[in-house]
Amino acid sequence: MYNEEGNIEEVVTSAVAVLSEIADEYEVIVVDDGGRDRTGEIADRLAAANPRVRVVHHASNQGYGAALRSGFAAATQPLVAFVDGDNQFDLGELPVLLRAIDGVDIVSGYRIRRRDPVLRRLNSFLYNQACRLLFRIPIRDVNCAFKVYRRQVLDGMLPRLRSTGALINVEMLARSRKMGVRVREVGVHHYPRETGRQTGGNPAVIVRAFRELLELWRELW
Repeated sequence: MYNEEGNIEEVVTSAVAVLSEIADEYEVIVVDDGGRDRTGEIADRLAAANPRVRVVHHASNQGYGAALRSGFAAATQPLVAFVDGDNQFDLGELPVLLRAIDGVDIVSGYRIRRRDPVLRRLNSFLYNQACRLLFRIPIRDVNCAFKVYRRQVLDGMLPRLRSTGALINVEMLARSRKMGVRVREVGVHHYPRETGRQTGGNPAVIVRAFRELLELWRELW
């Protein structure tokens, strides 16, 4: 979550509702990535009302990759699912991803129809093509922020993860491929953002992502 005061309550409430129906043991971890609005305050209130909800606070904005890494480090369950806090995915589809984990190590969602502005969709298309070419990642939607990983896969790569920004999904999939893990793709629905502001289309974020992409390629190849 980064400045998601308009979305956090619905996202966390949905996560709790879905997980309580399908699992006896579960946790919801909210990473407040140093936003300037009431996201952290609301997250703490939700956690105080439900012991299944835990909050990780960043004192300053560290980036998407750093937020995911903090969440992974805090997670304790054998399956770890993650999703953006912007309410653009239906958490009611989480059981579909969990059913697909049988026989594989990662379930990667792909957006059946991406509901983002045209320029962001174009940037994403070019980025996906670059990632597939450079790292031989056989995933159609590398940056889809709705995935499930087995805990042991994360444990194997977490000490080596270094991406703090948007490259994190690429790094995780590239390292997973080199580890020889099994991946399955599942289509998920994507919805327009109704509140808050997107940061993924920021030119500085895009430039940083491509720079990190080349640095990662040099490291892994």
